[in-house]
Amino acid sequence: MSDKIKFELEFVIQSSPQLLYQYISTPSGLSEWFADNVNSRGEMFNFIWDGAEEEAKLLKRKSDEFVKFAWVDNDDDSYFEMKIIVDEITKDLSLFITDFAEEDEVEEAKMLWRNQVSDLKQVLGSK
Repeated sequence: MSDKIKFELEFVIQSSPQLLYQYISTPSGLSEWFADNVNSRGEMFNFIWDGAEEEAKLLKRKSDEFVKFAWVDNDDDSYFEMKIIVDEITKDLSLFITDFAEEDEVEEAKMLWRNQVSDLKQVLGSK
């Protein structure tokens, strides 16, 4: 197995940290933009896309700040994290994504995140 490459993306989003956190941390919020449907039982989240199902474990969360998941099928230390960062001076809010992908799939993974976050911005009414 080849090592996955860590990548990070930042998106400026017009929202409150509290509202954005609901969309990145709850099954109902995630199913609005991240997957077709999301169910959870405790720390286990089931993400459903076009009938395909992926299970992820919620590793860590801090209210109004971040969530960190790991796909159950992964046999490595990779994870994906969505962090809310508020600039202290401008008060601009950013969603900071950390994820991992195979070397030849990094650009594709980044594009997928850009599309997903574009959907999130539409749901939030953000530009």
